[in-house]
Amino acid sequence: MTKSALFLFSTLLLTFVNSCNKDDATTTETSDEFVVNVIPANFLTGGLVSPITIESRTLSDGSTADCYKIVVNSLASDHTMGPWCPTNIADDASKGGIWLEGGKVYDVDGEFVKNMATFYKDNTWMMYDATTGAITKTSTQTECQEAANPNVGEQYRNYCVECLPSYVADLSHTYYIPVTPKKASSPIAFGNGPMSSGPSSRGLAFNGVVFDAPAPTSVILAAYTLAPFDDAGGHINLAAGYHYHAATGLTTKIAQTDNHAAMIGYAMDGYGIYERLDTEGKETSDLDSSRGHTDTTRGYHYHVDAAGNNNFINSLHGEYAL
Repeated sequence: MTKSALFLFSTLLLTFVNSCNKDDATTTETSDEFVVNVIPANFLTGGLVSPITIESRTLSDGSTADCYKIVVNSLASDHTMGPWCPTNIADDASKGGIWLEGGKVYDVDGEFVKNMATFYKDNTWMMYDATTGAITKTSTQTECQEAANPNVGEQYRNYCVECLPSYVADLSHTYYIPVTPKKASSPIAFGNGPMSSGPSSRGLAFNGVVFDAPAPTSVILAAYTLAPFDDAGGHINLAAGYHYHAATGLTTKIAQTDNHAAMIGYAMDGYGIYERLDTEGKETSDLDSSRGHTDTTRGYHYHVDAAGNNNFINSLHGEYAL
């Protein structure tokens, strides 16, 4: 079976499992909200280190709730990871990944690297050999670690940073997501920002890969390095493993039967995360400040931001597990 056929089969199987598990997708009617439980069978086994279990955890409001313990291997099992950096300025878009800048998605092909000095209006950018056209990029795990350091040394300036899946093959992460989402009294800001209290991670894709905080692109560029994302919106660092900074439509999704945007994962509070556009290419107009809204089929759920915005959702509608 080809990779494309296998991916299509996996997506159709997930849709079937989702429909067969309707009895497991317990719904709860509260005074102000219709809630749909997390369905653990939606997660691909290829991304799991061990079977999903239930543990009692303290939530962010101090209450206690059953949560799914999800141990993932931080590698995508449903699509190819990479490439990230092209090898030569003559390479086309198939040889590199993407870059997110100013709300737009750019192909990191040879032409993009060649024209970085013009693109960023800074002649310091020179990431290739003017004679051969060969692009300067990391080629070992040590170089990946050194070039991805925010305090990168002069020797790694004008490097394209490409960290490979083999570098993090033994890495795993554990996440806890409430079985039944619980609305918070007010939206919870994500961690690492002013007035924030929540987690840094936004949620999990069905393949177990984390939807992460916005990539610090300005910090990366300030060091005169480029750390592209692959076409799925992901890249690798040695601590986080493979992780996403944008949703580009290449991960496993669960199609809806009413033209609604497809589901692509769960936020850390247990509410579903869906693609930005429905099957007609339209974006819903009633999203709240967290990028969510409610309907009678899915309850409260989120819709991801445009890929070029280096963002998924803006805050958590519900309580998260500590």
